[in-house]
Amino acid sequence: MSFQGCGTALVTPFKQDHSLDEETLRRLVRRQIDEGIHFLVPCGTTGESPTLTREEHLRVVEITIEEANGKCPVLAGAGGYNTKEVIELAREVERLGADGILSVTPYYNRPTQEGLYQHYKYIAESIELPIIVYSVQGRTGVNVEPATLARLAEIPNIIGVKEASGNISQMASVIHRVPPGFLVFSGDDAITLPIIALGGHGTISVVSNQIPGPMSRLVQFCLDGSFAEARKLQRQYLPLMEINFIESNPIPVKAALGLMGLLDPVFRLPMVPPRPENLSRIEAVLRSSVLAN
Repeated sequence: MSFQGCGTALVTPFKQDHSLDEETLRRLVRRQIDEGIHFLVPCGTTGESPTLTREEHLRVVEITIEEANGKCPVLAGAGGYNTKEVIELAREVERLGADGILSVTPYYNRPTQEGLYQHYKYIAESIELPIIVYSVQGRTGVNVEPATLARLAEIPNIIGVKEASGNISQMASVIHRVPPGFLVFSGDDAITLPIIALGGHGTISVVSNQIPGPMSRLVQFCLDGSFAEARKLQRQYLPLMEINFIESNPIPVKAALGLMGLLDPVFRLPMVPPRPENLSRIEAVLRSSVLAN
């Protein structure tokens, strides 16, 4: 199944006792599919994966696959700083029937570029699923450089990158260096439009948790070359894209989904609810850009 367009980095809903809220998760996935999302990404960092047990992680992936039911691809999160453990998780995700994995770079231990290459090479050799590299230096402390991505693109089942460096010059260099079929996704909602204009293939989105339909349309307009239409949606929803990062992701987006009545905004430590003044700002943006339409 094709990973192109808008994929939602799904939040993980919890009950008041902090257990996994499976019923709400199913509703959220169905809403995404009903509104035309192109693919789903459970158990990324937006899904608070660092605080999920292995059992919970696999259960979230399993539920997403069940609800997707072949209607759209599922790109499951499977990353970390221990290559052996990442491979074990990736193999379990593969057995569940995921269509691919999104694998964040090792964090804290900050490998060299050669270490990054070998990390992903060993994962790729251990599974048959397609792999999308997730480069987000601001959260992991390590950047996947364009030259390294060009090397990784030579490995058959490493098919793309979620580029969240925020550096458009670097993203342009990546698109220039990798083969045309290598998928380059924006990891930042606000710069999805320019990345696709440069030759990117879509976005792995936070804001599509709130607005799956409009964000899918924005991305499709870009892919179709209808940038005037895409810019209209960009102007309408840019404040929402920006407010989602007023505090650490996924705090604002889960708070917003709570205000929209879509989940109970429960966080697992060390994540906590947003400060009251920021919650008011989130609500104001929601009212002007989503609830008013």
